[in-house]
Amino acid sequence: MTGETVILAYSGGLDTSCILKWLLDKQYDVICVLADVGQKEDFAAAEKKALKIGAKKVIVVDAKQSFVEDYIWPAIQMGLIYEERYLLGTSLARPCISVALMEVARQYDAKYLAHGATGKGNDQVRFELCAYALKPDLKIIAPWRDEAFCRRFQGRQDLIVYAQANGIEVSAKPSTPWSTDANILHISYESGVLENPNTVAPASLYEMTVDPLVNAPREPVRVVIHFEHGLPTRVEDPANKCVYRTPLEMLKFLNDVGGSYGIGRIDIVENRYVGLKSRGVYETPGGTILYTAHQDLEVFTLDREVLRTKQVLRDRMSDYVYNGFWLSPEAIYAQRCIALAEQRVCGQVTMELAPGYCRAIARKASEADGALYNEQLVSMDVHGGYVPQDAGGFIAINAVRIREHVRAFGPYEVAKQTK
Repeated sequence: MTGETVILAYSGGLDTSCILKWLLDKQYDVICVLADVGQKEDFAAAEKKALKIGAKKVIVVDAKQSFVEDYIWPAIQMGLIYEERYLLGTSLARPCISVALMEVARQYDAKYLAHGATGKGNDQVRFELCAYALKPDLKIIAPWRDEAFCRRFQGRQDLIVYAQANGIEVSAKPSTPWSTDANILHISYESGVLENPNTVAPASLYEMTVDPLVNAPREPVRVVIHFEHGLPTRVEDPANKCVYRTPLEMLKFLNDVGGSYGIGRIDIVENRYVGLKSRGVYETPGGTILYTAHQDLEVFTLDREVLRTKQVLRDRMSDYVYNGFWLSPEAIYAQRCIALAEQRVCGQVTMELAPGYCRAIARKASEADGALYNEQLVSMDVHGGYVPQDAGGFIAINAVRIREHVRAFGPYEVAKQTK
């Protein structure tokens, strides 16, 4: 394959460093692309390592701003959450990285894309579906689906041995062989000792948050988050009298303060799109604060039935993103529908941050957009236009179905627990 150019989605980690060497052995010309999506990476060192292994060129793409504004912020607006717990930190980064990869592929007229995603995971689907949506004539090289590669390497332990034999420096060691994926939204940990779901994750694993029971401040702190049309527009730090206005600044601040309180840690078993269950440990401090604030403001500002309909679309969109369909007709449709509902989600939420959790403690709708919350109508001190007698008819109509069931089948019996 001499002369054929391959774009390698390169991280500088164990898998892609070994894959770079493997591609070179097959006589490909390899251009490594590192997308900076906010991970704490020594890009200069990663570039130096790739060139030392033999890469033809290394390109670092600064995608932080795009990642936050074009992917994370829409996800907050839509309230995306997979299986009610995972805020999709890795899933959202994949289409952003894919855009960077395809721009380089077009620039160098490359026909091949290689990646280090495992054949058992979701990322292979995400990268390849996004790549095909952007450059449908592309050819994929997925070593973890290559028979010869898989015969040679069973997993990360074999890669560590291969790296050592070829003089490739990697951070993974046999004593700490979990896999890490980081970006400005979160850090994920999986594989290795974490594959046994009954094994408690080592305390040394966490990088983005402190132990909330040991190292977090004891006194809570408050922040105020403002939204327009469901999108965060500014964050106020009353304690320090600071205001953060750009998406990147807001997320960095919330990551820092949320991480200092140990907010956003989850340890879950999830359902992968390919059909497997996997255990993952995640840290998403700033994203957790934003999600919680947005959810509170939605309930406060949206009509009840609009909210219920939006939640159905949110769940579908969360699946689309997790499964790799960010660039698909159904995802574009769902996002536009949700954005329509979010036009009413304008206002501010006061969040209290405490060790290990955050909660909304006050909220206010933007006066210019009106508010469905009617303080006089809901008051227990005045009727406020509500006619209490009407509730009798409301209850009677709703009771028709229950009473008919009793007429036909007899009264309900309350089951008693046997001792």
